[in-house]
Amino acid sequence: MVDYHAANQSYQYGPSSGGNGAGGGGSMGDYMAQEDDWDRDLLLDPAWEKQQRKTFTAWCNSHLRKAGTQIENIDEDFRDGLKLMLLLEVISGERLPKPERGKMRVHKINNVNKALDFIASKGVKLVSIGAEEIVDGNAKMTLGMIWTIILRFAIQDISVEETSAKEGLLLWCQRKTAPYKNVNVQNFHISWKDGLAFNALIHRHRPELIEYDKLRKDDPVTNLNNAFEVAEKYLDIPKMLDAEDIVNTARPDEKAIMTYVSSFYHAFSGAQKAETAANRICKVLAVNQENEHLMEDYERLASDLLEWIRRTIPWLEDRVPQKTIQEMQQKLEDFRDYRRVHKPPKVQEKCQLEINFNTLQTKLRLSNRPAFMPSEGRMVSDINNGWQHLEQAEKGYEEWLLNEIRRLERLDHLAEKFRQKASIHEAWTDGKEAMLKHRDYETATLSDIKALIRKHEAFESDLAAHQDRVEQIAAIAQELNELDYYDSHNVNTRCQKICDQWDALGSLTHSRREALEKTEKQLETIDQLHLEYAKRAAPFNNWMESAMEDLQDMFIVHTIEEIEGLISAHDQFKSTLPDADREREAILAIHKEAQRIAESNHIKLSGSNPYTTVTPQIINSKWEKVQQLVPKRDHALLEEQSKQQSNEHLRRQFASQANVVGPWIQTKMEEIGRISIEMNGTLEDQLSHLKRYERSIVEYKPNLDLLEQQHQLIQEALIFDNKHTNYTMEHVRVGWEQLLTTIARTINEVENQILTRDAKGISQEQMQEFRASFNHFDKDHGGALGPEEFKACLISLGYDVENDRQKQTGSMDSDDFRALLISTGYSLGDAEFNRIMSVVDPNHSGLVTFQAFIDFMSRETTDTDTADQVIASFKVLAGDKNFITAEELRRELPPDQAEYCIARMAPYQGPDAVPGALDYKSFSTALYGESDL
Repeated sequence: MVDYHAANQSYQYGPSSGGNGAGGGGSMGDYMAQEDDWDRDLLLDPAWEKQQRKTFTAWCNSHLRKAGTQIENIDEDFRDGLKLMLLLEVISGERLPKPERGKMRVHKINNVNKALDFIASKGVKLVSIGAEEIVDGNAKMTLGMIWTIILRFAIQDISVEETSAKEGLLLWCQRKTAPYKNVNVQNFHISWKDGLAFNALIHRHRPELIEYDKLRKDDPVTNLNNAFEVAEKYLDIPKMLDAEDIVNTARPDEKAIMTYVSSFYHAFSGAQKAETAANRICKVLAVNQENEHLMEDYERLASDLLEWIRRTIPWLEDRVPQKTIQEMQQKLEDFRDYRRVHKPPKVQEKCQLEINFNTLQTKLRLSNRPAFMPSEGRMVSDINNGWQHLEQAEKGYEEWLLNEIRRLERLDHLAEKFRQKASIHEAWTDGKEAMLKHRDYETATLSDIKALIRKHEAFESDLAAHQDRVEQIAAIAQELNELDYYDSHNVNTRCQKICDQWDALGSLTHSRREALEKTEKQLETIDQLHLEYAKRAAPFNNWMESAMEDLQDMFIVHTIEEIEGLISAHDQFKSTLPDADREREAILAIHKEAQRIAESNHIKLSGSNPYTTVTPQIINSKWEKVQQLVPKRDHALLEEQSKQQSNEHLRRQFASQANVVGPWIQTKMEEIGRISIEMNGTLEDQLSHLKRYERSIVEYKPNLDLLEQQHQLIQEALIFDNKHTNYTMEHVRVGWEQLLTTIARTINEVENQILTRDAKGISQEQMQEFRASFNHFDKDHGGALGPEEFKACLISLGYDVENDRQKQTGSMDSDDFRALLISTGYSLGDAEFNRIMSVVDPNHSGLVTFQAFIDFMSRETTDTDTADQVIASFKVLAGDKNFITAEELRRELPPDQAEYCIARMAPYQGPDAVPGALDYKSFSTALYGESDL
């Protein structure tokens, strides 16, 4: 016999409420409120009114017949209230007040009121239904009252997976009919018109009563009659509707169908225990499958990240310098691409990997599973160690690249300077060796000999003047060797050739002097003017050559001060030009004087000045060259000054942006630290606030991109220092990465707290109390408690950690604390506190995080699935046997989870084993880490 005894819950029903309460009492009340006027309009439809009359009448008679009576006309037979009171007694199992047997209207009204009062006593609030309307035979109100009774006593207590009433009944129908073709139950009207759903319900529970495969979707009348007749004959469910009532209506009445289907539910409620057991197993297996998937994802992501780190570190540790600036600049560009393109996604992957690992551990902890241990070499610590090695390799790589570029730039400058000075020297020495070897003095006249002696003295003066250039050439070659110039071999060969030639010139000069001195006594006259000209022309010529060399000399500067120093030196050089011009005029005047004397004395000079090869034409030519080189030098220095001014602008531009971005990142890091400690409101509010905060941080990214662009301009301009800011691009990048990682970890911590709260049933008030206690004792706001702080926090929540001496905590005095201990009943000794510390601090770090604190408090106040509960559920599915078969698993569980169990269950070895028997006990203990799965 079906039991319709109702639980004493308080609900509110309208005159004819529909049961749509998926979440308990509150949701049922909402459904009733929404359906308050359901029949006030719908009963105007004669077809629906007819279906309700027939269904409700049959439902009432199915109970009244237990008392030996029935009704014929639902709105007439309940008017005196007698059968209405009898119906309520039968379905509730309780006695109502004694009815009045009089025939007067007042007696009928009193009887109906007694019935309505009884309905109201069961937590049903009747709206707009009065006894007078029932007594007057108001069909609309009578049907509404009967629907209220059906909802309260036949449908309200239906519960499937934490849903109740209408949604629970609909979910039950969907579960039971899911394996059947052409059946898709989505409601309680259209989904039942073809009759297949009714037949599927019967076949699912009593397959011997229905030949489901022979039913046709296009023959609804036959299907409906078949289901109704079988239900009435074998299941004791009276026929409440005719097939034609359903088929000939565009939309069958929902209340009639629900009433009919609820009878099927109660008829098959005996099978509900097995379904509940199957649902428990499905839930446990689903959690296990999801966790295994997360473990596989972690292993794959960890392997990929570690492989990338392994490939990248050797590249960053490669310090083999290149030979040219272009090759080193290409390496610098490759490094920039690595920092801008390749590394940021890996930073995100590393952060996401840590978040996934923490989430997985939280889910395993919440589902009472053992902690996940990654395979060897793929622990979070291994990834952090590898990442630290990567950071160390990266740290000095960029600085090394820039230093190498500076070194190569200096090498190129020195090499060019060497070539220029060597070319000038080689040009000067060209022909000198042949001249010194010439034996012209053997056939020269006395005057010629005297001239040769003077000429040789001038050459020696010139030779001494070139000694500095040779020493400079050797010094430059030595510096190139010390700086490991790639073309040092050719430089050394050329330098050696110059030095050998210089030594040969010295030796030849000495030999020629000795030869000339032998004939020196024969020299009588010397043209003093020519000699004076030669003596003054030679140093002046050397000065002009040096000036031309200096004016064409290359220069390299890095600051505005250096270029201004060069400009100042050049201005000082230009100030000496008037004196040099006067010296030139004086030298030319000597030559003119010699010419004037020769002409005036009719002396025929034999060609050019015998004492020097520096003619007035050469002096004028070189002087003109100096005059041309001066403005070119002016232009080059002004261009370099403009370049350095541009570089200074780039420095100031970068510094201006960096001095804003750097403090902004530091401020945000401090704000995140405060937010993580001073969180207010619900966890969802905190999570929403943190995500908005995260978006505000991400929206700041364009400022960082702008700084990257300015930094690239600085590097392209080969600017190596910036006195206007203490922030480097490296500092800003590291700060930005730390900021993104910190906010992501803080969000993940709140998400894990939400998971813990929802899984363990912790209320928002409890969570806030835990947070307030934790923050109170976290004096340094470090996000973790030491053992003494943790002990004080436990005491503030009612734990007596020290039996012998009681310590004042928070704002409690000793008396208040003793009263709290007595009221809570907690008493933990040192051994118990050490046990608690081993749980919340398994690594013995001496610190207890807020997440560990929440996990401990949730374990102390809530319960979770255990291996014993899963074993008991399997035993229900197995019919109290110590083993279960694959057929039973496939019948009771969804296909994927049934196959999951079959693949992992070991054969049962007990004495009562049968072929194909599976051991569900060892499988259940393995799910919780008590043995190997």
